Amino acid sequence: MDKTILVIEDDFDILNLVTWHLQSEGYRTLKSTDGKKGLESAIHDRPDLIVLDLMLPGMDGLEVCKTMKRNQTTADIPVIMLTAKSEEVDRIVGFELGADDYMVKPFSPRELLLRIRAVLKRYDQPLEANPTLLRHKELTVEPENYKAYIKDQQMQLTITEFNLLLELLQNKGRVRSRDQLLDRVWGYQFEGYARTVDTHIRRLRRKIEPYADDIETVRGVGYRFKES
Repeated sequence: MDKTILVIEDDFDILNLVTWHLQSEGYRTLKSTDGKKGLESAIHDRPDLIVLDLMLPGMDGLEVCKTMKRNQTTADIPVIMLTAKSEEVDRIVGFELGADDYMVKPFSPRELLLRIRAVLKRYDQPLEANPTLLRHKELTVEPENYKAYIKDQQMQLTITEFNLLLELLQNKGRVRSRDQLLDRVWGYQFEGYARTVDTHIRRLRRKIEPYADDIETVRGVGYRFKES
């Protein structure tokens, strides 16, 4: 396995536990116990994925993530946040800043590895490419190139947001449950993580204005893209 993962975590026991499991799976690892130094490593070393603690010295994890996503060099690096904070607001803030996933301590190393594999697969091989252009009014999606436009303006979507939009458009008019979206877009299903879908839907709606209302909420089930 030729993937490199940067772990930014100030708890040495957790840092060593995570890196040991990663190395056992064949990943190359980089380590940092400081937010600023971790950010410098992300810019300099360009890892394939970052496991990022929220509470860090030097610069907290949310600020590290926000800075990364604003930097063209690091904007496309997927981030899994690993933190002791379990409040929903912290999870939502992490997703709003561009994190791809979120795990709460204490955690299962095996589940973390599963999440890492799912995120890396999503970035390496987004949803099955269908070369046919998808159109909805003045919204155009190019599955083969992973690009989306409103009129002639390209939208700045993350891989997760693009795959979510693609899944909804390819099933226009049909309801997609949160579990279906987790399975298809995120590559896993875990109890309690349906809110992950809701947060990304909110982000996607903001980015596809003026068509935000065309993603309909089906109460108690999931989401549907209007047929017209």
